[in-house]
Amino acid sequence: MRLDGTLLLAFLLAGVISTPVYTQEKSFEDWIEELRIEASSLGISESTLVALDDLEAPLERVLELDNSQPEFVQTFTRYLSLRITPNQISRGQGLLQQHATLLEEVRQRYGVQPHYLVSFWAVESNYGRSTGGFSVLQALATLAYDPRRAEFFRRELLTALRIIDEGHIAASSMSGSWAGAMGQLQFMPSIFNQYGVDGDNDGRVDIWNSLPDIFHSAANFLSQSGWQGDERWGREVLLPRNFDFSLTGTRTRKSLQEWQDLGVTRVDGSPIPIANMNASLILPAGAVGPAFLAYTNFRTTMTYNPSTFYALTVGHLADRYTGAGPIQRMPENEQAMSVADVRELQELLNASGFDSGVPDGRVGRQTRSAIRDFQESRELPMDGYASAQLLNNLRN
Repeated sequence: MRLDGTLLLAFLLAGVISTPVYTQEKSFEDWIEELRIEASSLGISESTLVALDDLEAPLERVLELDNSQPEFVQTFTRYLSLRITPNQISRGQGLLQQHATLLEEVRQRYGVQPHYLVSFWAVESNYGRSTGGFSVLQALATLAYDPRRAEFFRRELLTALRIIDEGHIAASSMSGSWAGAMGQLQFMPSIFNQYGVDGDNDGRVDIWNSLPDIFHSAANFLSQSGWQGDERWGREVLLPRNFDFSLTGTRTRKSLQEWQDLGVTRVDGSPIPIANMNASLILPAGAVGPAFLAYTNFRTTMTYNPSTFYALTVGHLADRYTGAGPIQRMPENEQAMSVADVRELQELLNASGFDSGVPDGRVGRQTRSAIRDFQESRELPMDGYASAQLLNNLRN
């Protein structure tokens, strides 16, 4: 199961980047009994705590997935192509029509446009068809028993038990990802607890089966996170020659008038529409790939999942539902870097006096900053993008 959506956000907030070490002084059975006492002290009923009797020793498959590391860093081209296909677009368009009345009701209450809600639904769980298939209690117990992140996952497990105790879902039906993200929205239990909505007024919040609950809960999350119902997420744009690439990235925000003054246009060369909005310029594939002006709703999308690839995909898929064409300037033959390549790139940057932090094979903010500094020293476009070509430049 992928680390997408609210699951990934929760992991990052908790500092959950794992190393494959697993030790625990208590037996799993003793640990469960200790958990049972704590849950009971929190007011969770004995009838709910019976579910703990069905938990087995830590699931090896969960541990395998938790400790697995990708061999390659996924490119934007690959990421997008796996999530936006002609079938995904046509299916989403059909679902928009099928659930138009419900989606309009949700829009009226929360201000989140229907095509965006359906796009989130698609990217999170393939319209509800890919929700994980793991027992959430078993997955969370496995991860909470692991001392590396025991406190975080123990809290999530106790929250999951409370959700069951409140009658929202039966323990046997509480399914989700290997890391405990639940239902068609892939909410962690704590996110469910904070943003879940009983959209069909049956007394339960059911993000596994009830579309009213699913759409109301997603829209509630987005609305409370700052979604603007009268704005789009962003748009693809064209940059002028000799553009200052140091202005790209989510940290830089300018008014649309300022971007226009810098020569940024629509992809067809016409002026970008001017409104009282700020935007960041995003280059998901570096200077040779597409460029996007990203507005407030793009940043709100990143509260659901703090990945620019994710936010761009949700926004672009929503556009495709409403008749927009494909991205115009996708790079050809975009080459994926291996984790080992990225680690070498970081080591070479550090050795050349450009501090990228401890080499870990992940391209984060410090690595991108070091890349920009290196590019500036070589009079290269300062896009901060880790590429095979950049690695070759550092090797030579």
